[in-house]
Amino acid sequence: MEGFFHLGERGSSVGQEMRAGLTTFLAMAYIIAVNPALLEAAGIPLAAAVTSTCVGAAIATFLMGICSNRPLACASGMGINAVVAFTLTEVTGGSWQTAMAVVFVEGVVILILVLCGLREAIMDAIPTPLRHAIAAGLGLFIALIGLINGSIVVNDDSTLITMGAVTDPNYIVGIISIISTIVLYCLQVPGSILLGILIAVVVGIPLGVTVLPTGVVSWLDFTTFAAPFQDNGQGMMAILQVFLSPLLLMFAFSLMMSDFFDTMGSAFAVAKQGDFLTSDGRIEDIRPILIVDSASAAIGGFLGASSITTFVEAASGAADGGRTGLTSITTAVLFLIAAFFAPLIAVVSSASTAGALVLVGYLMMDQVADIDWTDVLSGIPSFLIVAGIPLTYSISTGIGLGFIGYIAVAVCTGQSEKVKPLMWVAAVAFLVMFLIS
Repeated sequence: MEGFFHLGERGSSVGQEMRAGLTTFLAMAYIIAVNPALLEAAGIPLAAAVTSTCVGAAIATFLMGICSNRPLACASGMGINAVVAFTLTEVTGGSWQTAMAVVFVEGVVILILVLCGLREAIMDAIPTPLRHAIAAGLGLFIALIGLINGSIVVNDDSTLITMGAVTDPNYIVGIISIISTIVLYCLQVPGSILLGILIAVVVGIPLGVTVLPTGVVSWLDFTTFAAPFQDNGQGMMAILQVFLSPLLLMFAFSLMMSDFFDTMGSAFAVAKQGDFLTSDGRIEDIRPILIVDSASAAIGGFLGASSITTFVEAASGAADGGRTGLTSITTAVLFLIAAFFAPLIAVVSSASTAGALVLVGYLMMDQVADIDWTDVLSGIPSFLIVAGIPLTYSISTGIGLGFIGYIAVAVCTGQSEKVKPLMWVAAVAFLVMFLIS
């Protein structure tokens, strides 16, 4: 095990990796309830959606651990699953099989781009200040997710967002999660993030936030497997419908752009906490990460789980000591177990994870110190990214705003020669995505 994972070399141990894997799993466990609920709205049987969600996350996360040996984890991506449920399925005439075929095609295309070296080359073309900005923007985004999970930040018709009601049980659990996690972290208690989640789960029982399970075992349903190659309900193989529709191919392009840069942001977040982000903001050994992530999108479409992507919440496991792929494998095993015990896993409420995400957000904010804010070519695009990611609630949108801003500032200040060719390509692709979305 030492020879494969290099635990000692990275200052870790089996126990530390397994604890970090559990932390990551608990931070991601909400997807077991949320993704099936969304996919059910698309017409997928709930039991089948639970099976595909858990099995898909297990397969992709296991591959990530084996191939990259980094503490990354994958599951059905939030946002894309909503697009599948409420937009793509409607466009396809109610065929969730065709919606999954669009996801599958997008995954295959993005995998080809990785194998050709294009995805990695674009990441290398990103200026160093913008890399730091992406990590910092992700920190704010992760913290915002945590605050929303704990109902500390809620929707408001007048101001868009506002502080939640302090009497709300979810608010109370979220605050306790944050306070206990921060206190334990400051006291340097090992496993502080995991302990903060568990404390919040226990506190949530009398408040009704932690809902005790009505059952224990759930049986597997493989109805959605091979979805792109099933009948689309109109007498045609689902994947053929995709290639016969320019509109669906356009959707595939839009999903590809989202996947392309969401993963980049999530990888930056985990790399920062897992100590594999270099001083100039590059992710070490990124190629296997990108290959597995791209393949995971196709796996998600094939299994009927929506697009599977690298989860930013994996940064919580890395912050809790995860340094190798053993963290990922632990998380994968837990997802596989959860496929059979989904009612039991569902007791971990999203409010319980608020502290983990807020603390990780704090730990990532030191990236802003590495940006030269006095230089407009560095500062303005970096600001657009740092502000854009959380304020648009989209990693890819925030990155796109920064890329386009970088080109605009470079042209206006007569520094166009500093822009690498692939940055022009990425900026134009983002502009096209914004126009068609």
